[in-house]
Amino acid sequence: MNMFGKSVLAIGCLGVLVSAGCANKEVVKKDNPIAAETVNKAAFIAPAASAAVSNQNKEEHRNTGIESKTPTSSPSVVRQTVQAEAVQPSLENVYFNFDSSALSTTARDTLTRSAEVLMKSLKDNSIRIEGNCDERGSAEYNLALGERRAKVAEKYLTTLGVPSGRISVVSYGKEKPAVQGSDEAAWAKNRRDEFVIQK
Repeated sequence: MNMFGKSVLAIGCLGVLVSAGCANKEVVKKDNPIAAETVNKAAFIAPAASAAVSNQNKEEHRNTGIESKTPTSSPSVVRQTVQAEAVQPSLENVYFNFDSSALSTTARDTLTRSAEVLMKSLKDNSIRIEGNCDERGSAEYNLALGERRAKVAEKYLTTLGVPSGRISVVSYGKEKPAVQGSDEAAWAKNRRDEFVIQK
């Protein structure tokens, strides 16, 4: 075999050895102690970093509530809230004549229906009566008138059997109009008591 053939054979053998992967950690450890130390540190750092990322992901999931199994409210509170939201529309507004806190026949009928709801469907809830007025008159006058309107509704509900301890009153005067406008149609809608279920 000539010199050229021997060279080709030697290069081929060298290629087979390299491609077979015989240079692994052991070679690095024997030939290059600095590189071996780097490889060993990487072997310990990688799992620690992976665990840190895993813990961070768990914390992010916990903060978004994905892993949380603790309910924020008890079932009875949730049930009361859902029931209150369902019943709220049945508590109709009571309307008043201009500059008056007297209950009309229609207002008394409305309050009678509301009392039935409060005693049957909402035994565990309180109610807030909000007295309101139209835009005419001073702010002070309308606050006093709104309070009289709320209190007359409260008194009527208590005569129908709703415990007074479950009722609170507040007056907004002319500050919370239901309808914007300066005509009788708007004013008639703004002279009212509203009923808000307290959860």
